[in-house]
Amino acid sequence: MAEAGVGKGGLAFPLRGPDRGCDILQGVFAHAIGFDDAPFDRAHRGNVPVLGTVYARTTLHAVLRGQVRRDGRNSTAELARLVALAPDHLHLVLLQGIALAGFNVVDLPALHAATGLPVLVVARKAPDLDQIRAALLTRVPGGARKWRLIEAAGPMEPCGGVYVQRAGLTLPQAEQALGTFTVTGRVPEPLRAAHLMARALVQGHSRGGRA
Repeated sequence: MAEAGVGKGGLAFPLRGPDRGCDILQGVFAHAIGFDDAPFDRAHRGNVPVLGTVYARTTLHAVLRGQVRRDGRNSTAELARLVALAPDHLHLVLLQGIALAGFNVVDLPALHAATGLPVLVVARKAPDLDQIRAALLTRVPGGARKWRLIEAAGPMEPCGGVYVQRAGLTLPQAEQALGTFTVTGRVPEPLRAAHLMARALVQGHSRGGRA
């Protein structure tokens, strides 16, 4: 494991070697970690499990588990912590949506800065931003700040049959990454596997399908 450093906002990140950085500059994404949260009851308050799966192209190499607060504000720090625990040859962080555990919104530029890795958010369809904004501003503590994080992440862009938000990589690089890690359907394997594992962790079972 690489030595750990400290990034923006005091977030821990792994110090990576020059070869990994060269790969990223050339747009070669062969190793990625994908995160998804576990399902939870509407009335649940407290922590929600988060699963991370590390892939070398389409081969599973490692699984990590963490937790974030329901509608909280610790998702960026927790994801950075988990990335620091992952194998040190990572090229890319994949997220299934910009928020975990309800409205625990990830700060994409901060996560990119903290880990030194490009961050790619993947969604099957473009979200209803008006509905999200209304929910944040009327029902979620700290909702105005969280809405600013969503705005700062930039618009969702069509890419490779899905929609993406990104930090630290171009749209063509995002499309190349999707092609590298996608086998079944339109969702990259690290996200599909994290989704299945997170669901099984809570419900005791899971099956393939729409991630």
